Amino acid sequence: MNSPLKHRAISRQLTIEITAGKYTKTGRLPSEAQLVKRFNVSRPTVGRAMRELHEQGLIERRAGSGTYIRTEKDRSRSAQTTIPQIGLLMPSQRHTEIFEPICGELASLARVKDYGLWWGDNVPFASETHMTAAEAETLCERFIERGVVGVFFAAFEHQNDCEATNQRITDLLKKAGIPVVLLDRDIGVFPNRSEFDIVGVDNVAGGYLLANHLIKLGVRRMVYVKRPLTAPTVDSRIIGAQKALLDNGLQMPQPFVYSGDPADVKFVTSFAQNQEIDAVLCTNDHLAAELLQTLTRIGIRVPKSLRLVGFDNVRFASLLSVPLTTVEQPVRDIAVTAFSALLERMTDSALPPRTLILTPRLVVRESCGAYLYQSRSS
Repeated sequence: MNSPLKHRAISRQLTIEITAGKYTKTGRLPSEAQLVKRFNVSRPTVGRAMRELHEQGLIERRAGSGTYIRTEKDRSRSAQTTIPQIGLLMPSQRHTEIFEPICGELASLARVKDYGLWWGDNVPFASETHMTAAEAETLCERFIERGVVGVFFAAFEHQNDCEATNQRITDLLKKAGIPVVLLDRDIGVFPNRSEFDIVGVDNVAGGYLLANHLIKLGVRRMVYVKRPLTAPTVDSRIIGAQKALLDNGLQMPQPFVYSGDPADVKFVTSFAQNQEIDAVLCTNDHLAAELLQTLTRIGIRVPKSLRLVGFDNVRFASLLSVPLTTVEQPVRDIAVTAFSALLERMTDSALPPRTLILTPRLVVRESCGAYLYQSRSS
């Protein structure tokens, strides 16, 4: 890889981390010497990456102190009167890793297209907790006060009142005349459809890819594990897995879907110790990682005793004790499509609601038992 590509890769990774709030607590970035060691590049390459971030208005150098991220207040003071602003509302950003790279890509696109991007770092909620409905509504009010021209919104999930919360938030923005593009999921429950554009991955296809892959490896009975109150996208993944079973003439276990806490031994034992179950499909990689830990605790070996797959292909998926087979979401394509949809919506508010889906990709690693199957076949 040549030096220009290296410096762009470094600036993009730091952009993702800044957007995800990694450095919000102190505001200070690692030193150039630390970045040289981390990315295994020369000091001039790091310097070029830092200059690029400075030119984009993301960081500032302080003589004798170091390099710091520019706060939302700093950015709004310098940009509010010169460039239009877009809001970014991601209640689960700190807990759903797939949203971090999407946020980073949106931030990069905003700068390229001469827009500012405001996100949740100007709302003082703790990094250890989820953004609350009240905090999200406060952020919406700030968006409205500052005259944002559009908002990207990843709807609330995993709470009893999420549908009502999502409706209140979008009503606030709609009343203010601010276009909204939804990321990943709708604000309500299927089959209801909101009036907003939605951009995400083809979840039915993703569920089908995983289940069909397991079937090709000899799996005949599998179950799906999710958390309670998950987003409608999970239902689509389940439907895709069920279709794969039907297309292959296989019987669907009853129950097929288990909903609970993957760290709860009693819950996991309820399906994992069923000798007829060959594999478990999980809502996402985070759930699969927790489930893998619990399975290890109760003496069930993956993939020898039970196959396991996730969804998203987040950064840690390949670093688990048993590297995780999963489906990759095309985060760059999602961000580009979402940004284009918002620009079109800003130009023509009369467009009908659109569902824009991107193609997922199967990523095969050890947890599905592919290598066990190959060794037995050879």
